[in-house]
Amino acid sequence: MIWLLLLPTGWCLAAVLLDAYGRRPIPKGEWDAIVVPGCKVRSDGSASMALSRRVRHAVELWKEERAPMIIATGGVGTHPPSEALVAGELAISLGVPPESIMMEDQSKNTQDNARFAAQLRHDGEAIDHWRVLVVSDAYHAWRCERLFMRFFQHATARGSTPGWRLRVRGSLREVISIGLFMLR
Repeated sequence: MIWLLLLPTGWCLAAVLLDAYGRRPIPKGEWDAIVVPGCKVRSDGSASMALSRRVRHAVELWKEERAPMIIATGGVGTHPPSEALVAGELAISLGVPPESIMMEDQSKNTQDNARFAAQLRHDGEAIDHWRVLVVSDAYHAWRCERLFMRFFQHATARGSTPGWRLRVRGSLREVISIGLFMLR
């Protein structure tokens, strides 16, 4: 009977901790790139609110000179064009020059975002030795960080913060995703 209380309580506590983890301050240091994991594109080809929020946060960090490059990731999901293309175009519209944006447009999930981004080349060299700052949603940062560290020399992740309803729903869903991630 006690499990009926402990399970939902633990699930909610984990969700709160995930959200807090992604909202902590960005550490000092130099980054080679800011990576934006892909997210849904709307049926009209525009960025979803989550993708838009991630890109806007990445552009703010780029303008603060946290890194010289932004890497937009994500293939074509339910609706074309690719998440990377939509994110890249949004970053350009916000003032980032095209030469400061790299795109990875084949991935279908967060692990692919990391793997395929690490295979990109800059000035003829692989970028897997780069230090990357990953910008996703706050509740998604913990898992992003672990996945990107598999493919880059160093990765840290921080999140944009949606409204409280999306944070609650996303955090609770992310707890399940992390459980599945741990089982693999």
